[in-house]
Amino acid sequence: MVLNDLGKKINDALSNLNKDYHFDKQLLNKVLKDIQLALLQSDINVKYVKQLSDNILQKCNNIEEAVNKKKLIQQLVVQELTKMLDPKKQPFSLKSGKPNVVMFVGLQGAGKTTTCAKYANYWKKKGWRTCLICADTFRAGAFDQLQQIATKIRIPFYGNRTETDPVAIAIEGVKTFQKQNFEVIIIDTSGRHMQESELFDEMKQIYSAVCPNECIFVMDGSNGQACLNQAQAFKKAVDVGSVIITKLDGHSKGGGALSAVAATESPIIFLGTGEHFDDLETFKAESFVKRLLGLGDFKGMIETVSEVIDLESQQQNIKQIAKGQFTLRALQQNYKSILKMGSLNQFMSMIPGMQNIIQGQISEKEQINKIKKSLTIMDSMSNDELDGITQITQKQLFRISKGSGQPIENVKLLIDEQKTFAKTLKKIMPSMKDSDSKTKRNAKKVDGINDLLQNLFKKQ
Repeated sequence: MVLNDLGKKINDALSNLNKDYHFDKQLLNKVLKDIQLALLQSDINVKYVKQLSDNILQKCNNIEEAVNKKKLIQQLVVQELTKMLDPKKQPFSLKSGKPNVVMFVGLQGAGKTTTCAKYANYWKKKGWRTCLICADTFRAGAFDQLQQIATKIRIPFYGNRTETDPVAIAIEGVKTFQKQNFEVIIIDTSGRHMQESELFDEMKQIYSAVCPNECIFVMDGSNGQACLNQAQAFKKAVDVGSVIITKLDGHSKGGGALSAVAATESPIIFLGTGEHFDDLETFKAESFVKRLLGLGDFKGMIETVSEVIDLESQQQNIKQIAKGQFTLRALQQNYKSILKMGSLNQFMSMIPGMQNIIQGQISEKEQINKIKKSLTIMDSMSNDELDGITQITQKQLFRISKGSGQPIENVKLLIDEQKTFAKTLKKIMPSMKDSDSKTKRNAKKVDGINDLLQNLFKKQ
């Protein structure tokens, strides 16, 4: 989760409200100063810090003694940070079956080319016909980089090594892919600085020539408040519709990038969360803020689980889990579902209170390896063993260990985990006799997966 230090510092400030019985203006001012300091240390623009604290102070003037002070101020912090990150402007919505031209702009070194590929890969996985155009003739190696990336993710690519006019390349590329009925046509342009007037003019020319449906500004989250002038310059030059922030993970200056986005009045649509092509996280302001403060995001968790699990086809399995009949087969299905969720750290941050727990625990890579080893072990089991019909004896343990190539201790540990999960789930998951709505079924499924995930983050 990005900006963990900021979330921790704000929660530390709010914890003072638990220690003090009397809630007066002096205490409120102290808490607000601590929150202001946390925001400023994260490089959030002082203008937005003052706005946030003034709004909270105004709403707390008539606070009643009986009100839960920490909860109220926590809610106000969530509201104000969400307001800063949500311009109340809807991003462009792709039109299915039609060519959607998307132009990417940004500073050189912001990760724009890689982000183009992630964006293309994201929509490709959702069934859209996507393609890439290299209109960067300024940076040496830009053509080769994008062509190699396009080959890796198996997405059509257009470029011209001999053409020096990026406008001509963009026009020809768009025409080519429009004729082939591509739905998401992505144009990667040269990285540029606001002082480079020639490159800025070139960007304007490309924009005017292709008339993109959407213009996405890629912002480097590590640049902090230096992003502000850059973002405003791009906004004046072209109609920036949306923003993608890269390199935000764990960076102390990330708040500066967030407040710079607020100045553009354009919605953030994605966060770049890593180097892999799948490391693109959809952005929703309230969800982001709640996870930042360790409050979780149950709604987002439901959506994530629903996307990777066919709940209707697994209804019988869910009913068995609800009754405590959690077999190795059920564990196998849940582990497979977890691998489909993408970033486990991101998913865990949606669980209230888990943000602080996962810090300092085993790495995500270790978690993935643990799941894969468990699945290998279960692949070496018979159907009766997976379904709990046949008890696994010492002789069968040796057979499973040999078949999976895993130590017998790992096999025993997996069986012990399955038994523990079965007991836990029997307690936390009520009978599903009265569960008619899809929402309730989703919620119950989430409970089971949460329990599995919490175990994965424990140090062994």
